[in-house]
Amino acid sequence: MPHLLHIDSSPRSDRSHTRGLTADFVQRWQVKHPNSTVTYRDIGQSPLPHVTEEWIAAAFTPPNERSQAMQDALRLSNELIDELLLADVIVAGIPFYNFGMPSGFKAYIDQIVRIGRTFLFNPDNTESPYTPLVHGKRMIAVISRGDGGYSPGGRNEKNNHLDPHLQTVFRFIGVNNLQIVAAENDEHGGAALVDSLESARRELLRLATEDQPQRGDLAPLTGTRT
Repeated sequence: MPHLLHIDSSPRSDRSHTRGLTADFVQRWQVKHPNSTVTYRDIGQSPLPHVTEEWIAAAFTPPNERSQAMQDALRLSNELIDELLLADVIVAGIPFYNFGMPSGFKAYIDQIVRIGRTFLFNPDNTESPYTPLVHGKRMIAVISRGDGGYSPGGRNEKNNHLDPHLQTVFRFIGVNNLQIVAAENDEHGGAALVDSLESARRELLRLATEDQPQRGDLAPLTGTRT
């Protein structure tokens, strides 16, 4: 049965647009997949720790040589990676802060992008030393932006460092099917915000009712939806 990983990273609660949009997606997805499993991770209200010297030392030590302290340092990282690997679909709400992602979501990325778990490194392969280990995943990133025009061809496209960062880092570990759905104009409010939220909601509800590809059937993304 399909497995959905639902992540919210906004520090806001009721005032969060991304939380409302991801909740709408999950509700519709569960109607489409009544026997599905949903794992929820709230890293906005329950922030993750940033990596530390102990974490780094443990991550780059062979598993069979790690001390108990090293294993403890990686415990949460392992839990997060296990959640990711179990999922067929990931939906993540990510607010757009200062032209990029909030620090809470960056902490999540730093916990899951890990040598030996989500990618391999072979220094002898000088042409392509990195091998992704995460396969058969579909990810939908739900973005909320204060201004508008950040999508391709828009007046603010050059200031959008979130979308390309997400595409680069998740493709690095093997998540090639990444779709971006964005709501804009939060700072403008009014009809501009309402229309953008409704457009994002319609797109998410459409994506939630699409037939889900089986593991291994996902093709690399050639564009983004915003």
